[in-house]
Amino acid sequence: MGRYRIYTLILRVLKVASHCYLLPNPSIPGPRGGGFINPDVEHVLASYQQSGRLGLITYTTGFMRIGNLVLENPLILAPMAGITHLPFRRLAREEGCALVVSEMVSANGLVHGSKKTTDLLRSHPSERPLSVQIFGADPEIMKEAAQIVQSAGADLLDINLGCSVRRIIRQRAGVALMREPKRLEAALKGIRSAVTLPLTIKMRTGWEPSGKQAISTARIAEDCGVDAVAIHPRTAVQGFSGTADWSLIARLKDSVSVPVIGNGDIHRPDDVLRMQRQTGCDAVMIGRAAIGNPWIFSQALDLINSTPHREPDLPERLQTVLRYIEYSVEHFGEGRAVLMMRSRVGWFTKGLPHSSRFRTTITSLKTKQDMMDAVRTYFDRLQGTMQPDHQPI
Repeated sequence: MGRYRIYTLILRVLKVASHCYLLPNPSIPGPRGGGFINPDVEHVLASYQQSGRLGLITYTTGFMRIGNLVLENPLILAPMAGITHLPFRRLAREEGCALVVSEMVSANGLVHGSKKTTDLLRSHPSERPLSVQIFGADPEIMKEAAQIVQSAGADLLDINLGCSVRRIIRQRAGVALMREPKRLEAALKGIRSAVTLPLTIKMRTGWEPSGKQAISTARIAEDCGVDAVAIHPRTAVQGFSGTADWSLIARLKDSVSVPVIGNGDIHRPDDVLRMQRQTGCDAVMIGRAAIGNPWIFSQALDLINSTPHREPDLPERLQTVLRYIEYSVEHFGEGRAVLMMRSRVGWFTKGLPHSSRFRTTITSLKTKQDMMDAVRTYFDRLQGTMQPDHQPI
């Protein structure tokens, strides 16, 4: 059994014994006053460090730490608007993702009590720990929104400095904040003074490719008490075009003392290890590669544990899709969930035979039972026609 599996087992046993190893405990000293680690877990970490069997919290040990928050491994689900809602986050956690992040949440919407916005804060015990990402432009509004997020029970707060969608930039939010360091500093200081949650930022390279804006932004964030920085090393104008400049992740790692989370161009499980080897980043955030493919997390963990990863077989894919439908109906209600599933179930059949025809057949379905029956029928037919050793693309 590899070290990752052993350490993860220790955490899980302690988690069961205490119900949750992220219970707020004011008696545990922490850099923000009040810790989020069960004392038993802190004791385990300390004993392994003293024995020399556990060094810094990196992927080779199986532990990742952000502020007072201890994660089982260095794999994080990236925030994606319209994608990383609660049902999808639950799937990612089931496949071993250590930390899931919400869709980006409007600070203005939270403060003004928008139901659509506050609904984005809904959570489920099975997905914890949960990071909630907010975006905004006004430091006071962002400070108040941060307090709302903490009151809602999030385990971590993330500030969006990377969204390059025009309507967000026009609000002077997202990546636009990287052009206004004074306003950013005011926002981060206000948020840090208002909440005790571990605090992170997620940013881009900036508005030009040198990376100077990213490094200066990370230093400002660190000085303001941010506990980790995540970077997607593409410029604001690139969007998702071109390639991510991983060398900037390495430069950023050398420029700040807080953990650095790399993001961008993770297409396959082995890209996780390749990014960490090339950049020295403390954790890897996976975004678009996880859409319809939550198994990328378990596959990456296999590689971290020096075990060849395997592709999910048809029964496993089927059960994942059925759970996704169940979770979606539970969260959104049957009517809305089925409308969503008309397009989203197809994410999970990409690359399988007759997937295009299947996606067409489900576009008119109206009930949960109809959707589940259609999915079962499709996979039953595949099971009868595909060779046992077929590996889905």
